[in-house]
Amino acid sequence: MSSRRKFLQTAGIGAAASTLAAPAVLAQGGPIRWRLQTYSGAPLGAHVIKPQIDAFNAAANGEMEIELYYADQLVPTADLFRAMQNGTIDAVQSDEATMASPVDISVFGGYFPFATRYSLDVPSLFNYYGLNEIWQEAYDEVENVTWLSSGAWDPLHIFTVDKPIRSLEDMRGLRVFGVPTAGRFLSRYGLIPVTIPWDNVEVAMQTGELDGVAWCGFTEAYEVGWADVCNYALTNSVTGAWFGSYFANTESWNKVPPHLQQLFRSTIDQSHYYRAVWYWGGEARLRVEGEKMELTSLPDEEWDQVVSDAQGFWDEVAGSSDRAGRVVQAFKDYAANMEKAGYPYR
Repeated sequence: MSSRRKFLQTAGIGAAASTLAAPAVLAQGGPIRWRLQTYSGAPLGAHVIKPQIDAFNAAANGEMEIELYYADQLVPTADLFRAMQNGTIDAVQSDEATMASPVDISVFGGYFPFATRYSLDVPSLFNYYGLNEIWQEAYDEVENVTWLSSGAWDPLHIFTVDKPIRSLEDMRGLRVFGVPTAGRFLSRYGLIPVTIPWDNVEVAMQTGELDGVAWCGFTEAYEVGWADVCNYALTNSVTGAWFGSYFANTESWNKVPPHLQQLFRSTIDQSHYYRAVWYWGGEARLRVEGEKMELTSLPDEEWDQVVSDAQGFWDEVAGSSDRAGRVVQAFKDYAANMEKAGYPYR
C-alpha cells in the first residue's frame, strides 16, 4: 500500500473519529443548567415537585441539572411569568391565576368554582375535552413561553383559626389567604381575599392578620402546618381539584436536546401521578382520622345557593372571550356526561 493511500485512510479514520467525538467535546463544557421556581413553599414543594426534579437530575446522567427554588426565593410569585419569559428563570410550576399569566384563560388556572369534583377530572378535561388544544393555542400567542403540561392538585376547602363557618353569613369579613379566582367568587359572600408571601401565611394567622386560608385541601393543611394553627375546617369544597401547569422559557427549552426534553416531560407525568395519589389518599384519611380541626358544614339550602351562583359565574367568565367560552363549554359538556354516566363518575 502506498504511503499516500495509507495517509488518506488514516486521515479518514481520524476525521470520522473527530466527528463522533464532537458531542463528548461539547459535553466537557458542563451540563445544561436550569433554574426552576415553583409557586409552593418548601414543605409543600417536597411533594408537589421535588420528587420530579430529583428523578430528572438522576436520570439526566450529568447532561443536565435543574436547580429547584420554592415560592418567592428568586422572584416574587406574582412575577414568576415575566421572570420566566425574560429568562431570569428557565421554568415554572404554577397555576396561571396565581402568577398573573397574560392569557385569556388564566382565570381557569388554580381553583375555578365547581369545574372539577375529582382529581381525574383534570387530565380527562385536557385529554378528552379539548383543553390541551386550547392551552396550546393560548400560549402559542405568548412570546418566549412554552406551555408543557397541566395536572391536578387538591380540592379547595376553607380553614379558619377561631371563627367557624356554619353559614354563608359567617364568611362575611373573614380575611383569608387564597388563590385569585376562588377568592373572586367567594368574595360575593363577604370573604376578603388577601395576598401575602406563602411563607408568611402561618405567622399571619397567628398574629390575627389573617382569619384563615382558602388555598388548599386537608392534605396540604396538615403537611405545611396550617392545621396546627387553624381550629376549623369547612367540609364544603368549592372545587374538587386545582389546575396547575409546567412552563418553560422557549429559548431555554429549545437548547435542551430531544431526549432530555422527553425525560422532562416523562418526569412531569410522574409528578402528576405522585400528586394525584398523595392528595387523594390524604384527603380522605385526614378528614376521617385527622384530629387537629373541627369539621363544619353549610346548611344544604345555602350550599345549593352557592352551586347555583357558580353557574352565573361560569356564564360571566364565558363571555369574557371566545376562548374562555370554549373552556366553559368543555366544563359543561364534561359535567353533563359525568352525570349521565352515573356511578362511579357522579
